[in-house]
Amino acid sequence: MFEHAKWIAREDSNEIKPAPLFRKTFALKKDVKNAVLRICGLGLACCYINGKNVCDEVLTTPISKYDSRLYYNTYDVTSLLSSDVNTIGCILGNGWYFVTYFRWDYYKPAWLHHPKLLLELNITYADGTEEKINSDTSWKTADSAVLYNETRRGEIFDARRYEKEWNLPQYDDSEWTNAFICRSPGGILQERDFPPIRVTKRLKAKRINQNVYDIGENISGWARIRAKGTRGTEITLRYSEILHEDGSIAPERLNTILGAETHTDKYIMSGDGWEEWAPSFAYHGFRFVEVTGAPKEFELVGEMLHTDVAVIGEFSCSDDMLNQIHRAARQSTLTNLHGIFTDCPQREQNGWTGDMLISAEQTLMNYDMTALYRKILLDIKDTQRPSGQICCIAPTGGWGYNWGSGPAWDSLYIYLPYYIYYYTGDMSVLEQMWDSMELYMRFMESMSEDNTVCFGLGDWCAPEGAELCPTVITDTAYFYMDNKIMARCAKLLHQNGTRYAQRADEIKSTFRRKFIEDDFYLGNNTTAISCAIYQDLYTEEEKPLAAKHLSEILAQKGYDIDCGILGMKYLFSALSEYGFADTIYKMCVNPEYPSYAYWMNNGMTTLCENWDMKESCNHHMYSEIELWFYKHIAGIHISEGADAVTIQPCFLEGLTWAKAKHRGIEVFWDETEIKIKSNLCGKLIIGNHELLFDAGECSFRRDFSE
Repeated sequence: MFEHAKWIAREDSNEIKPAPLFRKTFALKKDVKNAVLRICGLGLACCYINGKNVCDEVLTTPISKYDSRLYYNTYDVTSLLSSDVNTIGCILGNGWYFVTYFRWDYYKPAWLHHPKLLLELNITYADGTEEKINSDTSWKTADSAVLYNETRRGEIFDARRYEKEWNLPQYDDSEWTNAFICRSPGGILQERDFPPIRVTKRLKAKRINQNVYDIGENISGWARIRAKGTRGTEITLRYSEILHEDGSIAPERLNTILGAETHTDKYIMSGDGWEEWAPSFAYHGFRFVEVTGAPKEFELVGEMLHTDVAVIGEFSCSDDMLNQIHRAARQSTLTNLHGIFTDCPQREQNGWTGDMLISAEQTLMNYDMTALYRKILLDIKDTQRPSGQICCIAPTGGWGYNWGSGPAWDSLYIYLPYYIYYYTGDMSVLEQMWDSMELYMRFMESMSEDNTVCFGLGDWCAPEGAELCPTVITDTAYFYMDNKIMARCAKLLHQNGTRYAQRADEIKSTFRRKFIEDDFYLGNNTTAISCAIYQDLYTEEEKPLAAKHLSEILAQKGYDIDCGILGMKYLFSALSEYGFADTIYKMCVNPEYPSYAYWMNNGMTTLCENWDMKESCNHHMYSEIELWFYKHIAGIHISEGADAVTIQPCFLEGLTWAKAKHRGIEVFWDETEIKIKSNLCGKLIIGNHELLFDAGECSFRRDFSE
């Protein structure tokens, strides 16, 4: 592919410039059988043939470590070609490829350069002959009406400079200059094989005061405006998740990260009747939009966009609070999928490994994530150093090796390939990543002393005043489980995993000697106890005792959450597996701070970063509750390799019914019966009763009589 195509650019500049336009006009020689377009536009690209967009996607070039790996998009454009003269038109945004802000070292990676284009149009004629239109110096280029764009900051569009026919054959480009050949970013070219980003929802805005609009939900995306006014009128859009008490927006909570102009778009009107516009190269995390300078005739809608992963799971129950939390968790997940899995869409937009580890299982229950997760693992692989060390964010411009990275974050690299196999039966990702997983394990081993490790982050974002779990406990637990998972994966791949199994035994023995033998309940620390249960560091006989004690601790605390993201990952399983799901339920619906219900009662439509809601209001890192909905309330326990299922619901006091779907499995229960529809064989467990069932539909009474 791209055998004769050249990387081309408008001008060699290290400053943010207007987004460049490129066009190429050509004549068809014969009848066309088919035409395939391949394009890599950095940082982002919009491409048209004869004025029509080649796709229904947005933010079309996926972010990557561009000097390691580059993604191109492929489109069938046969229907867009005319029988005679045709024009390809492209406009390029800076995306994540060319930025100027100083956080996370994105201003100094090796790849940093001006926007550039690589394109190939492969035309097959009816007689079987082929012709290729390639990017080269014959292409014409000019500045666009997009005066400024940075993905994390915003976009400025001057409609007075927009020429409507720029991407049509009849346009006169005689005053445009020729493109020049420029340097490749350096990465290998790879076709995008995961879902694209699309606009998936449109929300009509409600004007709530003189100049602030509310779209009703916290989303990732942008405001699309429609207006009629005087030429030169400047409409400024400032985005925010929350409001001050006086009803004004509160973007200053994010400005400490990216500067005063964070998440601001500006549209300058042409004065030519009704005008409609939305950004092309920037997206925002927001619910509220402050609009200044708008004419009287003005409309606004919010457009939500994310990687368009297929939905494979559904859940609902009789408790509306749990349903609200479920919707918020899903919204937080989707609004952080943009070719990577970001922590938040409004502030950092970074692919934090720890956040993804916490969310991995629930996403695999809710969405078809395999292709996107494969890409994400390759992003992490591209950060891996010869020592085996990986970065805590991926992709990275170079920052994140010496802060943040550690077992509680890095273990995504070990867990995720196994999770994909566990929940889907697909072993190809595990096979692809195995060698670099082993390399990472050698790095982790180099960081150990006396069978323990302690580096990187621990139980992040616990409520203020909570007693933090010692990082050595959570880190060493991951060190143990990583070895245990590697032993299991080695067996699946017909590799020798003896050393991992032996190492796991050694680490567990040391953990118990150092932390459990003299302090069985680990200082009554919620995260520590739930970690030891969840990560298999108590014996099978000890786990029920520890779970009972854990439940009693939480009851004494009034069912207040007192742990951070690691503890909240462990807690749901540690309690529910041993008969204390009701404790979790009481914690979730507790209306007082800190709890999920506290967020919902304060108007949140997504999950927050902190229980006090003082930072980001859209983080997915507390979304383990989603897995609890499917696995424990509905009772869908997928077997390793997704070849069987166990249905074991938790019938909680206060719930009268629950239902869930996952792939080909459906469960419904109410106060009298349980209905199961499954494409897998499995077993139903209620209390001490167990019954096998075949694939198909079946129904049972709650008292277990057929």
